Amino acid sequence: MNGGHSTARLLLPISLALSIGSCSKSEPPAAPGPTLNARPEHTFQHAREVWTVSFSPDSQLLATASVDATVKIWRVADRSLVRTLTHPAGVTWASFSPDSLSIASTSYDNIVRLWRVSDGALLESLAGHSDVPWTVAFSPDNRWLASAGADKDIIVWRLPDGVRVQTLRGHALTVWSVTFSPDGQLLASGSFDRTLKLWRPTSAQAIRTLTGHTQAILDVAFSPDGQLIASGGDDSTVRLWHVGSGENIRTLRTDPRHVYTIGFSPDGRFLASGSRDRGMVGEAVQNFFGSGSKSETMQIWRVGDGARVQTLAAHADDVHSVQFSQDGAWLASASSDHTAILWRLDQSVRRPGP
Repeated sequence: MNGGHSTARLLLPISLALSIGSCSKSEPPAAPGPTLNARPEHTFQHAREVWTVSFSPDSQLLATASVDATVKIWRVADRSLVRTLTHPAGVTWASFSPDSLSIASTSYDNIVRLWRVSDGALLESLAGHSDVPWTVAFSPDNRWLASAGADKDIIVWRLPDGVRVQTLRGHALTVWSVTFSPDGQLLASGSFDRTLKLWRPTSAQAIRTLTGHTQAILDVAFSPDGQLIASGGDDSTVRLWHVGSGENIRTLRTDPRHVYTIGFSPDGRFLASGSRDRGMVGEAVQNFFGSGSKSETMQIWRVGDGARVQTLAAHADDVHSVQFSQDGAWLASASSDHTAILWRLDQSVRRPGP
């Protein structure tokens, strides 16, 4: 996700814009191996840009968070609106708790909020950030909540009472993404300072700093087995790192798209990315046509060899958030075009049971 980027609208002659809009980009076939295809199933509407999508861990609900100051909770089975959580300012992030019973949200008013899903009750308002928090994440055991943002701080809160237990400092610029490892032992953060840091959640010191990105890191994600961590950013790359050694084992190049968001499939075989087309033609199409043009702003990658297996074109603007459902049936995406899209997968990517 991203709130700090802007691009001047390009004024093109109508004939040139139309010729650009009709272009299609052919993609070389992926090398032999597992494939995954997604098709748009349903579009959810907001009044403003949608920053985040979040499936409940039981895969029954989908939350969409928007600059229109709402988090909307939708039932996946019938696409119905279950509940709207209204905020006093635009919402920058929302995430379900591991038990699917609560939602954490961050907002432009610098507050982190905890909500009960069943009735929409506001449980806690956590004040501690001095500037906009852009991201929030629950630990897998539901003991901790981490939030971070423009003040460069990562705050760890104790649940369920919301007591602030630690402030992690070390990034030089905005922290755009935080996430816990599947076992809850590590917290990863990605920043505009081009670094990815690994922390012990309740320790004040980073245990490792990973460098290699040449521009801002906008999202980080652990693989389901906790062995890899992916980072994506403005340098048009997704980098895969080995958690134990810190080695950059693979770099996926998304030129000319810069990467806002990434997410592993539950089985760990695939990774989805969402982005903005930074190429002159791509930006011209987005800026000239607005919501009338579908931009190739999502990709699905094979983790094993880094092959791109599908490029998705359904959104008309930047894609800020992508997430697979834990039941392996769905992919969701959020965009500046005021929509979130639910994508049906052509095969299950559910993580195998024990």
